[in-house]
Amino acid sequence: MERITRTLRSGHEIHIRPMEERDTPGAEALEAEAFSQPWTRKDFLDALGSEDALYIVAEREGNLVGCCGVWNACGDGNIMNVSVKKEERGQGIGGLLLRTLMSWGEEMGITAYTLEVRVSSAVAVRLYESLGFERAGIRPKFYKKPEEDALILWKKQESHG
Repeated sequence: MERITRTLRSGHEIHIRPMEERDTPGAEALEAEAFSQPWTRKDFLDALGSEDALYIVAEREGNLVGCCGVWNACGDGNIMNVSVKKEERGQGIGGLLLRTLMSWGEEMGITAYTLEVRVSSAVAVRLYESLGFERAGIRPKFYKKPEEDALILWKKQESHG
């Protein structure tokens, strides 16, 4: 998986690459900004040490502006930690991260993807649905701080063979 570069709607260049240990403090900061129960640096380090996980980052001008990851469970990928820096949202970074993650996930043998999202996260739900995710159910009281149901989404990958 090699670093890729794309130009955003804003005209800025974004670089997507696999997460490295040096990225974990920045990933932890992104999580703290985005979520009420954020992952810690240790959580990211544990993920980086697993052969079943793939975590990637987005950089703009040398600064970490997004990250996301997936855990492979026998060909089903559980997408985790989709985070984009607050002032960088709305420029297509989240979609670029997810499309890259799913493409690279195929190299790990992932053929379907799932994730949970707060039912109130309309912007995130629109993004996931625009990428082909479909609603599959609700996990009652899945989130804490504040307590809220999670929408379960699934995406089956198209066959490229």
